[in-house]
Order: sequence, then structure tokens, then C-alpha cells
Amino acid sequence: MIMLNRLKAFLPLIAIFALASCNASGDNPGTEYAPQMYHSIPYEPLTQIKEKDRGEWLSNREDGLGEFYNSNPNNAYEQNVKLPVAGTVRRTADGVLPYRLGKDDIEAASLVENPLPETPEILAEGKRLYELYCDHCHGTTGQADGLVSPVFQGVPPYTAPALRNLSEGHIFHVITYGIRRMGAHGSQISPEKRWKIVKYVKQLQQK
Repeated sequence: MIMLNRLKAFLPLIAIFALASCNASGDNPGTEYAPQMYHSIPYEPLTQIKEKDRGEWLSNREDGLGEFYNSNPNNAYEQNVKLPVAGTVRRTADGVLPYRLGKDDIEAASLVENPLPETPEILAEGKRLYELYCDHCHGTTGQADGLVSPVFQGVPPYTAPALRNLSEGHIFHVITYGIRRMGAHGSQISPEKRWKIVKYVKQLQQK
């Protein structure tokens, strides 16, 4: 009974606090539950918001600035986007350059070197990717005994004389553009993953 009386005494204070917290004004909509779940914060690199406290009511940034502040004082005009240096060539995370050879440039492709080193980690990843994309036709050991190889007749084993000494660049080119009944995989597998598969295929060639 005493607890109930104490609670009744605090009810007016709780009501005042609740009403005060719901008071919205200007940029502040008042107290909200999980506001970042339903307030969209799109990143607009061409729209500069220089007021450091804009969106402060919503922000949980580590730098203590408002959520909407997006200027970059280290760049000219405080913009977040700048043109790349003339002649810049985009590289992937592993430093691989874009592959620019066409489908018929097979001879030039044979001279291309694999940019990835032959490490146990890369070979293990190459094996995993091979089992995802190649095993069903070429077989686990590269002997053209995959589950669907009887359907696509003519799949040669990697140890065949014509394939045993193919360069890594040649294999990469074939994976990229396909050959005969083998379809192109360039749109399905990233360049880094193709080069990793090549490393593993080279290992199968020697078995």
C-alpha cells in the first residue's frame, strides 16, 4: 500500500516528463524510439551541409558531429567528391588491373602473368572456388569426370597433352570468355577469384 501511494505521488512528475520529451521544434521531432530505423540518412556527396550540429538529435557519430553534416574541410570547396588523377586506372582490392583483352586475343592472353602469388591460402581458396564453379564439368581432380560431363561431351582432362602446359593467362582467358561448349564466366566470377581458380587448375594439371 505504501509503494502504491509513492507511485501515485510520482505519476504527475512522470506525466510532465513524458509530455516535455514529446515536444518537437525545428529540426528536433522530440523523443523517439530507435529513430535511425525510420529516418532515412541518404549520403549525398554533391549536397554540402556545413553546419556541424545539423542532425545532432539523431546522431551517434563517434566524432560528435550532427548526422547530416557531410562537408570535407580537407578538400577544395569542402566537397566529398573529386575527379581522379588523369591516367588513373582502377584496381581491385588485391591490386588487380582491369582485364582489357578481347575474346579473340588468346595469344596475347597466354603471355599475361598471374598477379597473385602461389600461397597455401590462395590455393585453398582456389580449390573452394573450383568446387563451386568447375567441379560439375571438369571433375574433382580435373579428369573431365564431373556429374554433368556426360551431357557436355568433349570436356578434356587437364592432364591431356594439349592442356597440361597451358599458361595461367590462357586459362584465365578461357574462364573469362569461355571456349567451345564451355560458357563464359567473366560476369559470374570476379578477376581475383578467376586468378585463384587458375592457381588451383595449374596444380591439377601436374597430377
